[in-house]
Parts: sequence; C-alpha cells; structure tokens
Amino acid sequence: MSENCARQAHYERKTKESEISLDLTLDGSGTTKITTGFGMFDHMLTLTLFWAGMDCTLSCSGDLFVDAHHSVEDTGLVLGQTILDALGDRKGIARVGYGRVPMDEALAEVTIDLSGRPWLEWRGDELLPPIIAHEEKDVWREFYKALASSGRFNLHVAFLYGKNGHHLLESAAKGLGLALAQATRRQGQMIRSTKGGLD
Repeated sequence: MSENCARQAHYERKTKESEISLDLTLDGSGTTKITTGFGMFDHMLTLTLFWAGMDCTLSCSGDLFVDAHHSVEDTGLVLGQTILDALGDRKGIARVGYGRVPMDEALAEVTIDLSGRPWLEWRGDELLPPIIAHEEKDVWREFYKALASSGRFNLHVAFLYGKNGHHLLESAAKGLGLALAQATRRQGQMIRSTKGGLD
C-alpha cells in the first residue's frame, strides 16, 4: 500500500443476534458516529477511536432484550476485521504500540503487536465491579478478545489500580486508542519482522 493510498475499509456483519455496519479511516481526526444501543459501549468506543485518531461510523442493532453480550462481542469482531482490512499488506506499519492513560484514581495499560497472531492477555479485572452500566463485567473482556481475534493481533490489557469501574474501563479504552495510533502509523515501506513477513 503506497503512502498516498487512503487506509480505509467498510465491513458489514449480519446474524440472528446482531446487524453491524462499520466505515473506518485509519488516518483521520478522531471523528466518530457510533450507535450500538448500549450507551456505555458507545462512550468507550468513541474514546478509543478518538485517541487513535481514526474516523469511524458504526451502527449496531443487536438483541439487547437478552443483554449486551452479542452486540459488544460482534462489534469487536467487526472492528478488528475492519482495522485489518484497512491496514492492507501492513507494509511500513510500526506494528507495536503502547498506551497508559490515568483516569482519576484508576490506571490501566494496553500493549499491542499487529503481528498476525491473535492473543488476549487480560489481567487485573478483579478490580472491576461485577456489574457496570447494568451489564456483567465480562462483556468487556469478550469485546477485547473478539477485537484481537478478528484483527489478528496480540493485545495485552492490564488494570493496574483503581476503584471506579467506569474510570478503569475509560483508562483502558484511551490506552487502546494510543496503542493503535502508534502501531498503525506508517514508517516507510518495510515489513517490520526479521522473518520477512507477518502472519
């Protein structure tokens, strides 16, 4: 992919549990329009994409009469796939990124490697309250797991300390944005791997 080529992608996914449409531009200004029906999730996605400097239009219609699980997980799958598609051949990307953003008393850190190998390391979630915004805390782990899986990257999230669940999740969301901004930035045309290619 040439340096002048717009890195953007569109992806849609429709199942009996959710219907999602997403447009993404990696080299944007952080402008977003996100509607999933789960306000807390919209907030966290907006933070991540703003801090990543990516433009995104996302709509999700899911079975929220059950709970938010399918909407959150499926959105993670779609966002990961769209990032992967927008990266193209991944030539020239920095590949790795790191973010650590405090939110009042809370601090989380996020480290990623766009290696082509999916992995989620999720640590410190005992700090999260069992219920956040009327949903079980596990929906957040499922989002990050789906994101790493479909985006084919290593993703390490560590909640270091904090007392407020919103603050902890916000710290992680901003950290993910910073990490994505670093990892997706272009630095020439080489593939950053001593083996000559990414998985």
